[in-house]
Amino acid sequence: MSMTPEQATWFSDIFGRLVANVDQVLLGKTFVVRLSFTALLSEGHLLLEDFPGTGKTSLARAIAQSVQGTSNRVQFTPDLLPGDITGVSIYDQKAGEFEFHRGPIFSNIVLADEINRASPKTQSALLEVMEESRVTVDGVSHPVGSPFMVIATQNPVEQAGTYRLPEAQLDRFIMKTSIGYPDHAATVRILEGSATRVHEGSLNPIVQAGVITEMAQLARTVHVEPTISDYVARLVDASRTAQEVRLGVSVRGALALVRSAKTYAASLGRHYVIPDDVKSLAEPVLAHRLVLDPEAEFDGVTPSSVVSQLLIETAPPAERVAV
Repeated sequence: MSMTPEQATWFSDIFGRLVANVDQVLLGKTFVVRLSFTALLSEGHLLLEDFPGTGKTSLARAIAQSVQGTSNRVQFTPDLLPGDITGVSIYDQKAGEFEFHRGPIFSNIVLADEINRASPKTQSALLEVMEESRVTVDGVSHPVGSPFMVIATQNPVEQAGTYRLPEAQLDRFIMKTSIGYPDHAATVRILEGSATRVHEGSLNPIVQAGVITEMAQLARTVHVEPTISDYVARLVDASRTAQEVRLGVSVRGALALVRSAKTYAASLGRHYVIPDDVKSLAEPVLAHRLVLDPEAEFDGVTPSSVVSQLLIETAPPAERVAV
């Protein structure tokens, strides 16, 4: 059953209120906030590659408060162990059995700060939970609940002592983006409100966490024309044959683009996807999944520029309103 126009209007109204709420904390970054909620409602995860002090922790906390959920922050370091994230089983001498103690991953919004500073073994502890929303310890599975989103960060400047995320893990993130520094007007507003320190306070919740789960299920029912699916498939195929690319977009990446386009369309009050939805999300959804040829990287080619070129060379379908 497809989403109705009335349901799309309801979805868009709540989405707009959520974005406006977080905008109180992350001034001047409305598009990034929209991307974050699109990732959350698409049941995906977000990778932020950004400089220190741009509001990554504030963003995660504000999202969790807006959906009346829980949030945890994990500082990734070289000595961090998988059990420090997922939790461990501890033997209870009185009960004569092992008892599972949950780690910080059991939260609605988890901020994995500087994820590339942990060892590959610790990074891999996130693979299962990001894909299946559960943790397996000593052969026993523990669901993390819903909604659930990992917001991971990387520092693009300091690379000493870091471990590059493998392609399999990058593919787990539905989007990659950056917050960036605020513009002049937003900076002035931040400085004028420096005494209040809004980011340390609490935002009023807009909806309960259960409503987010309901919205995520509703977003799946947004109508996608066969021509849109064909457009996404052609974009993905083109990424695999591009001269500058060594490894193109996977099937998971194509699915991620369609899922996020559905949510993005609903956030704009539509119950159907149009080509512009795909174009708007192509760069944050696809760019980080590309592995470039070393010579192309040396020449200054970036994944974002490759995606932009793919959008130019791949003709979109003619727009038509879904019935």
